[in-house]
Amino acid sequence: MRQSALLVSKTLTEVAKILKAGITTLSIDQLIGSIIRDHKAVPSFLNYNGYPFNSCISVNDVVVHGFPNKHALKEGDIISVDTGVVLNGWHGDHAYTFMIGKPADEVIKLVKVTKESLYKGIEKAIVGNRIGDIAFAIQEHTEKKNGYGVVRELVGHGLGKSLHEDPQMPNYGKRGTGPVLKEGLVLAIEPMINMGKKDVFTEDDGWTVRTKDGKPSVHFEHDVCVKKGKADILSDYTHIEAAEKANANLFADY
Repeated sequence: MRQSALLVSKTLTEVAKILKAGITTLSIDQLIGSIIRDHKAVPSFLNYNGYPFNSCISVNDVVVHGFPNKHALKEGDIISVDTGVVLNGWHGDHAYTFMIGKPADEVIKLVKVTKESLYKGIEKAIVGNRIGDIAFAIQEHTEKKNGYGVVRELVGHGLGKSLHEDPQMPNYGKRGTGPVLKEGLVLAIEPMINMGKKDVFTEDDGWTVRTKDGKPSVHFEHDVCVKKGKADILSDYTHIEAAEKANANLFADY
């Protein structure tokens, strides 16, 4: 599963290298499909329950499941790129939110806090804790400390031979509740955090989820294996972040 997760990381790194204003999300999706296939893997999102693309690319007020399209990205846009692969029968699935140019300071803060909350959740992904401990850590940092909206309708999940497995991994909850975490369980932990209220709606395409108030939403996701003492993060943001910083068209100073 680490190999699958790292292929997703590698794919997102290549996306980070070419992101800029003027590029279309459809061209990004085509690149993602090519990279995955070039590595003898299969895009796990393509045709999943009828989903027609290799990736979900969600811009600004789109929370998740955004359809790649021919609209050009603009300066100040934030863009969540979420994709998955099947390699040797195992899934990798994670996401990263990028900033095109420099968005407003309040948007930069939302990106920063959401990313921080992902790692605060991961800190709790250890043997003997419960799902609610991870969920509480994410909610406390985003909603209680910073006043953001934590999406309820969409959650993280277990990961393995299937793209979505039990248990569900919400980003809100109470400490000490939910299933006990056992060694070797792999979770896709993915805070989806709105600048405004938590409320969302799904467009007529049956997939695209937007914030009801039209305010931005941010999404980060890691593949995490539960271990004793400290979680093992199977995916890797290191090269994504390096490519992000090297790309003058992206804002990464946060």
